[in-house]
Amino acid sequence: MSVTYLWSREFLSKRFILWILLISNTLGTVYGYIWYGGQLYNTAQNHPAWQLVFVPDSPTASLFFSLALVMLLYPPRSLSGLLIQQLTESLAVVTSIKYGVWAVAMIFAGASQGNELIWQDWMLIASHTAMAVEALIYVKLFHIRWTALAVAMAWTLLNDTVDYTFGIFPYLPGPLYDHLGAVEAFTFALTLLSGFLTWITVKRSLSGQEKAKEF
Repeated sequence: MSVTYLWSREFLSKRFILWILLISNTLGTVYGYIWYGGQLYNTAQNHPAWQLVFVPDSPTASLFFSLALVMLLYPPRSLSGLLIQQLTESLAVVTSIKYGVWAVAMIFAGASQGNELIWQDWMLIASHTAMAVEALIYVKLFHIRWTALAVAMAWTLLNDTVDYTFGIFPYLPGPLYDHLGAVEAFTFALTLLSGFLTWITVKRSLSGQEKAKEF
């Protein structure tokens, strides 16, 4: 078996691979919401209830990806189901790339400012890197359309706006609070970059499929 086969649509779409990813992502999602427990509690005590949905960024991205995997395992048949699938997959890819890269960048940025890296940081680096990588790999199996991607981008930009307008952004390494303006600018820029990468990857995947049909 060649290495390239491991990245093929045939291998990635095997049900046992999808189930392994679904189980691992579901467990990661549950752990992520537990991780955000303290911030969710503080937000509930000091902010309007509607802001709670914007607090747990990474586990929500993992939740979107888990739901996208469910829809690959059990494809919807109705038009409304297909539209929901397109939106879920768009949200899964954009947010997984965005928050996967964002978390790793914040950890290393904090370390560059003197924050000590501990084992939990390395665990978060590994898990969030995996988030971004699996999104870029599985986008070729998804059914993303530009309309759904636009909605996903709007949601993610709204999340950024709420985070930094009302101060409910994810907790940062201590030294980075002195550079909050730069963190905010990086966050918005990363959202736009994630959307761009998603669309470029989708276009390349579709182009590859068309070329394959020619042979």
